[in-house]
Amino acid sequence: MNDDTTGRRRSAPPATLQAGKPGGQGPDRGTSVITRTKPQTKKPSLYRVLLLNDDYTPMEFVIHVLERFFQKDREGATRVMLHVHNHGVGECGVYTYEVAETKVTQVMDFARQHQHPLQCVMEKN
Repeated sequence: MNDDTTGRRRSAPPATLQAGKPGGQGPDRGTSVITRTKPQTKKPSLYRVLLLNDDYTPMEFVIHVLERFFQKDREGATRVMLHVHNHGVGECGVYTYEVAETKVTQVMDFARQHQHPLQCVMEKN
């Protein structure tokens, strides 16, 4: 026997839903199954945050940006900075839309505050 939430014992299992006539009588007697379809949740789109090369922003400033806003260690930040320098663009990370947008804004504001023309953009992954 099962205990209910009040601590009392139930004498019989819960009633089943019967198909057919009231009370589960007749030729259509049986157990009905009720199914629920779980809505499919769509994974959020991801966006790449990119730094663009320019001829004026110091390499050390780019490394500082990568460490501060993208939690890169010194070696990882240097690797990304050199990729930006040599190829014109480099990936800082991949994030959901809101996070990517925030990081782009933070980097652009920080670069402007320090009077550097560094460009940071995002693109759908």
